[in-house]
Amino acid sequence: MNYAIERWSLDELFPAIDAPEVQQALDRVEELTTEIEAYRPRLSADIEEATFLELLSLSEKLVRLLSRVVGYGSLRFSEDTQDQQVQAFLAKVQQLSAETDNRTMFFKLWWKALADETAERLMAGSGDYRYWLETLRRQRPYTLSEPEEKVINLKDVNGPLALVNLYDSITNRYTFRLRVDGEVKELTRGELQIYMRDPDPALREAAYKELLGVFGVDAPILGQIYQYRTRDWHSEQIALRSYASPIAVRNLANDLPEAIVKALLEVSEANAAVFQDYFRLKARWLGMERIRRYDIYAPVVKADREFPFSEAAELVLDSFAAFEPRVANLARKVFDERHLDSEVRKGKRSGAFCATISPDLTPWVLTSYQGRADDVATLAHELGHAIHSLLADHHTALTQDASLPLAETASTFGEMLLIDRMLAQDPDPDLRRDLLFRQMDDAYATIMRQAFFAIYERSAHERVQEGASVDELSEIYLENLRRQFGESLDLSDEFRHEWVAIPHIYHTPFYVYAYAFGQLLVFSLYQQYQQEGQAFNPRFLEILSAGGSQAPIRVLSRAGIDVASPAFWQGGFDLIQRSLEQLRAIPLPA
Repeated sequence: MNYAIERWSLDELFPAIDAPEVQQALDRVEELTTEIEAYRPRLSADIEEATFLELLSLSEKLVRLLSRVVGYGSLRFSEDTQDQQVQAFLAKVQQLSAETDNRTMFFKLWWKALADETAERLMAGSGDYRYWLETLRRQRPYTLSEPEEKVINLKDVNGPLALVNLYDSITNRYTFRLRVDGEVKELTRGELQIYMRDPDPALREAAYKELLGVFGVDAPILGQIYQYRTRDWHSEQIALRSYASPIAVRNLANDLPEAIVKALLEVSEANAAVFQDYFRLKARWLGMERIRRYDIYAPVVKADREFPFSEAAELVLDSFAAFEPRVANLARKVFDERHLDSEVRKGKRSGAFCATISPDLTPWVLTSYQGRADDVATLAHELGHAIHSLLADHHTALTQDASLPLAETASTFGEMLLIDRMLAQDPDPDLRRDLLFRQMDDAYATIMRQAFFAIYERSAHERVQEGASVDELSEIYLENLRRQFGESLDLSDEFRHEWVAIPHIYHTPFYVYAYAFGQLLVFSLYQQYQQEGQAFNPRFLEILSAGGSQAPIRVLSRAGIDVASPAFWQGGFDLIQRSLEQLRAIPLPA
């Protein structure tokens, strides 16, 4: 089928913000909430299993319905972050979600406080809800009283969540001006980023300077938003809930022992020299004594190949089908149901994502397609997320989504399938060489860059509590870059502002290490696939089908992976080192 660039359809959710169906859904939210509240007097240590399951079922129905309403608002906001009607609607439904959670919170608090013996009795017959129930129990030491939890819920809507929405509204209204071929173009961030990989070194420098200059002007404001975000994180998570550290909050949510995350970040930092050597190799290919930070993603050959969207879709689907036809068919659902927004538009949220709303709905994917090889890879990545979600759609709404450590598994694996197919079928030696270098660029961007983001976050959270100014946070970030790159490239001073242009550290503190975790994990899985061929597929699909119904360590143990061992993480870097040696073996152009 000949797929085209288009805006997604949200009609499966609601036809419009002011449609009668929206009010009907809101009325049903109220009905379900009232039904759940009626169970409060029935909660006791001797509650019957059947009654407990009834309450779980009602809770899931409420989660599904709220996810539709809030998800609709969030997707509409992503379409156009400047639409004031959408901004108001999103704020309204986020407030409703918090208030609903407050009214039904008594169930979670009762569950967390139960004696272990009683909890085990009820979990024994809970089926697919079990891991969600276990997850709540893990939070028990950090749970506050019901009045305190209610206040925090309401505070979050108009506090940190409002700050994040404000950050998105400010940064997604930016336009960037760049002189290209004598003409000054006005660009979105996504359009500007194309030129950061341009063969012309002057254009790469100008693109970076424009991005960092625009963000730098607002750095005092954006930096304040970050300071408030981190202070709120500390006030709630450390001062009130008594977590040991800011990152410990994410580790518990990810169900990963702190030692595993510590090993991942330490091994990543210890292997910075691998990528520093790569940047030195890239300098030789670019005919430079030493590259600049502007040149980090520079193509080593001028591969002008552009990919029409229909060809990109076909490439991705074919690469998935060669691995497993079922996987390609699941990805095709996103296209066929018009759940993909691939247009480039002003005001549209930057970047790309896949949003799972409910197990009974195909996920929605957002990207801004511009015809580059990178855009093809992004399409494969986000469709990989959708496949992961669809393979797990037999789970409840409480257990479908994979935890962050596994959330990048299908997406990164999908990219590797795509690159291998492109390498196998295109005889153009320049494109082949370009793709091999891009694989290394992407390994840097996904592993080392993200690991150092997490290392920066640890420092920034600590220093904000000590009273660090925005300028001091920028200096900490610049020092982080210096450690990351060593003497392998020239680092200009304007990169001190780059941290305010990283949405993840605002949206979801310490999310970023999941990228490094996922990439190194997929390196291991992909090696198994290359060794075993089709015999590998059932085991891999089983990992994806687990969704969020089991602890990540338990899911991975089925594939023979021990993420508790530093040697496992080092193995990923050893693979990168072998790839680097393969690149060294390619003769430099005359």
